[in-house]
Amino acid sequence: MNNYITLLKSNQIKVTPQRLAIVELMDVHGHISVRDIFTKIQTNFPSLSLATVYKNINAMVENSFIKELKIVGQDAKYELTKEEHSHMICKKCGKVEDIILETKSIVSSATKISHYTIDESSIQLFGVCPECS
Repeated sequence: MNNYITLLKSNQIKVTPQRLAIVELMDVHGHISVRDIFTKIQTNFPSLSLATVYKNINAMVENSFIKELKIVGQDAKYELTKEEHSHMICKKCGKVEDIILETKSIVSSATKISHYTIDESSIQLFGVCPECS
């Protein structure tokens, strides 16, 4: 719990019981939707509204404390910001897993081809996870 408090404070985010619960869920589940967060913490915070969860998530996204992961056909998922990584997504069960890939050559090639200045990339790989195979 103290680590979550330190993390929030070091990112200039006000520490509240709701935010602590959200951060703990993200740490445990990795990638989680707002609706899943709401469902899981509603028992501990019965007066909490879905709008409040969205407000807290948006505040932490704006502070770059968490990142939004948009996946076609799924609700957006959120994760704690960490080192650059890509995502493996199961087309059957929807599970999302982190994978560390060397993306520098992809970004370099894209820069040469497009003449864009690329400052952020997101790679999502879709397939079937071992559990669903």
